Formats: sequence, C-alpha cells, structure tokens
Amino acid sequence: MRRICIAITFAVLAATLAGGERPAGGQAISRPAYLVVVHPDTRIASVSREFLADVFLKKRTRWPGDVVIRPVDLHPRSEVRQRFSASVLRRPVAAVRSYWRQIIYSGRGVPPPELRSDDDVVAYVRRHQGAIGYVSPTADLIGVRVVAVR
Repeated sequence: MRRICIAITFAVLAATLAGGERPAGGQAISRPAYLVVVHPDTRIASVSREFLADVFLKKRTRWPGDVVIRPVDLHPRSEVRQRFSASVLRRPVAAVRSYWRQIIYSGRGVPPPELRSDDDVVAYVRRHQGAIGYVSPTADLIGVRVVAVR
C-alpha cells in the first residue's frame, strides 16, 4: 500500500512539473506575472490595483499610520516591469517614463528608483521601511512580505 501511495505521489508530481497544475476543468493554472512585496513592518495583507497605480505614480505617498511609501521599480526593459506596468498602471513602460519626464520637468517630483534585478528590489524593500516593489514569481523573498493584489 505504501509503495502505491509513493508511486501515485511521484506520478502527480511528474504530471505537475510536466504540464502545470490542472483544475477540474483541465485548463492549466497560470503563475502570476509578478508578486508585490513590502517591507516586513508594513501591516497590510492586500492592496487594490488602483492603490498600486497611485503609489507607483506617486499620487499616494503615505501608508495608513503615516509611514512614507517608498516604491521601487525594476529596470525599464524588464519583462516583469512591462507586465506590471500594463496590468497595474494600464500603460506601457514608455508612457510611464514619459509621464515621469513631465513630472520632473515641472519640478513636481521624481520617479521611483529603477533597480536591475529581483534581488536588488528585495534588498531595497527589506532595508527601507515603507518600501514596496514587485518581482518575478521566482524571486527569493527572504526578508520581505508578499501582499495580494485585488
């Protein structure tokens, strides 16, 4: 009986690795395009897409409790940034960069820092209270908290 259970476990694992998880309907479950991470002291479980857009366009600058929000972006050519921008900001990265050029030119602010990698974003978020960023689903998330996007 134990051998049968082990064999079934390995068969399920092999099928999952080969073709992704499949719900009852037979369609593969897709991975999220990005994960939103926050400093471990940030006490929220989820954020809305609208809130995220306001944060990354710096229209919202404080968490509840009056802590300064410190957004951080990935590099403009990052595939994860392109997906985040399309999904949350509802515009391509080039349009977001144009938005920031106008804000900078008018003296009304500066964009979030742009970092090269998931590891750099996680390190930044871990070090700065109030920080928020996004990374690929395969990133090493030690020292940060993942929040759901609703």
